[in-house]
Amino acid sequence: MAMLHVMAQAAPQMGWHLRAVTVDHGLRPEAADEARLVAEVCQGLGIAHDILKWDHGSIAGNVMDAARRARYALMAEWARSHGIGHVALAHTATDQAETFLMGLSREAGLDGLSGMRGHFFQNEVMFDRPFLGQTRAVLRGYMTQHGLAWIDDPTNVNAAYTRVKARRALKALAPLGITEERLASTVHHLTMAQNVVRRAAQDAAQAVVREEAGALQIDRTAFRGLGPELKRRILILCLMWLKYQDYPPRASGIGRLSLAIAQGRDATLAGCRVIVGEEHVVIVREPRDLGGGLNLGQIWDGRWSVEGPQLPGLQVRALGVAGLAACKDWRDLGLPRAVLLVTPGIWAGEQLLAAPMAGKAQGWSAKVSQSFNQFILSH
Repeated sequence: MAMLHVMAQAAPQMGWHLRAVTVDHGLRPEAADEARLVAEVCQGLGIAHDILKWDHGSIAGNVMDAARRARYALMAEWARSHGIGHVALAHTATDQAETFLMGLSREAGLDGLSGMRGHFFQNEVMFDRPFLGQTRAVLRGYMTQHGLAWIDDPTNVNAAYTRVKARRALKALAPLGITEERLASTVHHLTMAQNVVRRAAQDAAQAVVREEAGALQIDRTAFRGLGPELKRRILILCLMWLKYQDYPPRASGIGRLSLAIAQGRDATLAGCRVIVGEEHVVIVREPRDLGGGLNLGQIWDGRWSVEGPQLPGLQVRALGVAGLAACKDWRDLGLPRAVLLVTPGIWAGEQLLAAPMAGKAQGWSAKVSQSFNQFILSH
C-alpha cells in the first residue's frame, strides 16, 4: 500500500502510466475482501486495478512456494496482456534480512545468502523491487504520517512458516547489533561479489552452450576445461532456463549430475534429461515432466509461445512419439530425436496439425519466450 501511494505521486512527474493488480490466492476467506479494498483505494487514486484469482485444487508440498510461483506467473501474464513491461514489487530491507537468515538455516552458499534480486525477468516482463533499501518500519511510518491505512496479513505472525521464524530470530539478534539494516547491508556486499562470479559464469556459458529448438547443447571439451564452480553454475543456469524456475536444484543433485557428465553417463534432474555424447552434452526437458496440453494463447511449459491460425478446440502439447512419427522429414533437420519429442505440437484431439520445430509448420510458429542468452544475463 505504501508503494501504491508513492507510485501514484511519482507517476505524473515520471510520465508513468500506472495499473495495479492484486492476486487473491484463495487460501484465506478474508483475501477477497482485502482485494476489493485495494480496488477501492486504487479507484480513489484514479489507478486502474485488476484482481486475479489463483484457481487451484489441493496443494501438495510447500504452500507458500506454490503460491509465490502462481502469483508471479499470473502477474506476468496479466502484464503481457496489458502491454506492461515493468511490474514493481514492494519487498523491503526487512524482507531481505529475513531471507538472509532463512538462507543461513539452509547452509546456503553465495547465491542463497545474496538475497532477493533488485530486478528479474519472467515471461518477457521485468519485475523490479525499488524498496529493498527501505525497512518495513520506515514504510509503516510513512503510512501513519499520512493517515493511510493498510492490512496486516495474519500469516505474517503464523509461526508455522519459516519466514515468521526468521522474523522472530531477527528481533532476538537485535541486542547483538545484528539489525535488519545491517543484514541488508551485508546482503548488498555479498551481491556485489555474486555479480562478479555471475558475470564469469555468463561469459563461460555463452562460450560453451548453444541453444537450439528449446534445448541446450554443451561443448564437452570446452566444458571439461572449466573450473568446478563455473561448471556448477552453468549446469544450474541450463536447468533453470529449461524448467523456467527461479530456484536452482539442491547442491547434492548438481554434484551427482556433474559426476555423471564427467563419467559419460546420462542423467535426469529437476525435470530435465541430460544426454552425454562424445562431443556434446544435450540437455532437454524430461517428457514425463511436461504435463498436459494447454489452449492456444497460453504459455506452454512455462516458456513456449505458439502462434498461428486461431481455430477452435486446438491445444498445444508435447510432440511426443506419435507426433514425431507424423513428421516425415524430421531427420533432415539434423536435430536429435530427444530434442524434438519435447517441442510443442498443435493438436486437434489426437490429430497433429502442426509441429513448427519438426519441419511441419503448416502456418504455425513457436519460440521460447526468453532465449538462453537473455536468461543468463538476467540471472
